[in-house]
Amino acid sequence: MVAQLAQNSMTFVDTLMSAQAGPEDLAAIALGSSLWLPLFLAVAGILMATTPTVAHLVGANRSHATRHTFQQACWLALLMGGIGVFLLRNASPILDLLQLEPGLYAKTQDYLDAVSWGFPAFLLYQVVRSFSEGYGKTHPAMRIAVLGVLLNIPLNYVLIFGKLGLPAMGGVGCGYATAIVMWVMLLTGLGYLRHSPLFSPLEVFSHWQRPSLASIKELLKLGVPIGVSLLIEVSMFCVLALILAPQGESVIAANQITISYTGMVFMIPLSMAMALTIRVGHLVGAKDPAAARFAASTGTLITLCIASFSCTLSLLLAPQIVSLYTDHTAISTLAITLISIAAVFQFSDALQVSAAGALRGYKDTAIPLFMVFIAYWVIGLPVGYTLGFTDWLTPALGAAGLWYGLLIGLSVGAVLLGTRLLRISRHALHRSAVPADHS
Repeated sequence: MVAQLAQNSMTFVDTLMSAQAGPEDLAAIALGSSLWLPLFLAVAGILMATTPTVAHLVGANRSHATRHTFQQACWLALLMGGIGVFLLRNASPILDLLQLEPGLYAKTQDYLDAVSWGFPAFLLYQVVRSFSEGYGKTHPAMRIAVLGVLLNIPLNYVLIFGKLGLPAMGGVGCGYATAIVMWVMLLTGLGYLRHSPLFSPLEVFSHWQRPSLASIKELLKLGVPIGVSLLIEVSMFCVLALILAPQGESVIAANQITISYTGMVFMIPLSMAMALTIRVGHLVGAKDPAAARFAASTGTLITLCIASFSCTLSLLLAPQIVSLYTDHTAISTLAITLISIAAVFQFSDALQVSAAGALRGYKDTAIPLFMVFIAYWVIGLPVGYTLGFTDWLTPALGAAGLWYGLLIGLSVGAVLLGTRLLRISRHALHRSAVPADHS
């Protein structure tokens, strides 16, 4: 949880500090983040297949086989990192569709160019992190993420505002700071694997194997649904920023503040979901489906308890939260409304993400992908657009209507994924009981 909060707080810090440079810089960060973060999460989601794969091997006492998984995941990360750099540096087709003002257009592309320098490093770090977490070792990721935040703040200050003799880059400086932090996190993670008492005997960097099509295909089979599921969910929030781009800088800024805050809060249930993937994966690998089901239900209840607290906090302190970002009246008024709506869907968000995390531990990713697509893109986004920009159901609500659509979509997703988890865990119990009944 600390690792996720720290890693996500880099975007939070970027938003806070770029806001001080001006509305155009904040809008550029908002739009740029709406493009590179979904790409990163989709690719990182594919690489997250490393965690349940390693967890199953560890649970089955086959730790010697995890080196092969690590090396093949690194090859996959390098390939997708190169593709990511190309896409970020050639985002003009998407930016052209948004009909941005020339200054905002240029800053957004410059920000994406800057972030692209660190993209491959961040994907390789994701492999290091997923590999370590597959063993249940989450402390290294926590320490590295905290290091990243502590480094990101002074780098932002120097590059945004032009200190130590460097030119003031504004929001673009956030991109370069992020890229530098990504490389530092990777190098630190590699150093940990090389010198850790647990991992150094595995010699994950020795006897390096060539890319294995069969192994990479297996990772993709498990990881692509994870990546696409994350992309579907996160891109819904990012599509909001793109849809609202023509509404002006104030609306974009208010939406970005809400996304920044809710993204930070979301890290807590997401952390529990990642823990569930590890625990359920270990227990399924050890062929103990009863314990796996108990872990899944316990983790889900914990996330719901956390959601009740965060919902109350968000509703009571929305004005104070927004005041951390800006004192602009128009931006503050809209942001307070959006955060109040977002507070309510934290229950649905907690349930759906914890169920998805547990299902990954069962290596069940394909059907959940279909469920997420139905909930978010077939139901949530169309309903949100209808509420926001048409008078079919209510008078057009603008940005608030889109966030009401998110609430509906997340609620449907929670029901579908929760039902799927109950079925999969029950089926695993039944299968384990069949041999005993016949004997």
